[in-house]
Amino acid sequence: MTKEMIIGKNPVIEALKAGRNVYEIFVTGNQEQVIREEMATLQLQKQPVIHGVSRQRIDQLARGNHQGIIAYVDPYEYATIETIFQRAEQANELPFFIILDEIEDPHNLGSILRTADAVGVHGVIIPKRRSVGLTATVAKTSAGAIEYVPVVQVTNIVDVIKELKDRNVWVVGTSAEGTEDYRSLDGKTPLALIIGNEGRGIGRLVEENCDWTVSLPMKGQVPSLNASVASSLLLYEIYRKRHPLKT
Repeated sequence: MTKEMIIGKNPVIEALKAGRNVYEIFVTGNQEQVIREEMATLQLQKQPVIHGVSRQRIDQLARGNHQGIIAYVDPYEYATIETIFQRAEQANELPFFIILDEIEDPHNLGSILRTADAVGVHGVIIPKRRSVGLTATVAKTSAGAIEYVPVVQVTNIVDVIKELKDRNVWVVGTSAEGTEDYRSLDGKTPLALIIGNEGRGIGRLVEENCDWTVSLPMKGQVPSLNASVASSLLLYEIYRKRHPLKT
């Protein structure tokens, strides 16, 4: 059976909380006590095997800032379009999706998932080709949000856009030459927000199939923002409109 590695305290703890099948956990130092205390509060059907090892051993198994803890888990399961619509329906909320058009940096995807979880996005849609998938780096950067935000992997983004529009979801692209200011986004419509590639932005065919596009006004000399930073601003604008301050 194929297993995947996740690294870092938060990704491992959130995987346990979410009920994902965790086979083995390798820990060093006081992290073993942290994990055992966390597991004691959870009613797990299957207890993972915990190995107390040296930091050098974990260094051999994993690269990056592993915080002295790694785990082997079942691979992430991608969701379906129907699943994310059902998630919105169960929450009694208007659909709120993100489409990522060829995001290649796993740190960007992880950060976007973290913000998506914070603002209540019902699902993230990514293409199978020319795009990063759900990797250990994505899991680590998401700080565990990967366990709670469904990700749909599709063959053709344009086909998905057409399906969403057929199901009464407005599809909004992001572009430096966007037709509207991002502050015009509202929270009273079902929305799918498209974030483009780190260097190229959204593709031509993708943009042509959007209902409209929005831009982030900028006064500085640098012409664009990091994809995850831009996503955060746009997502929180929608969140702000959907959850206004009560006066």
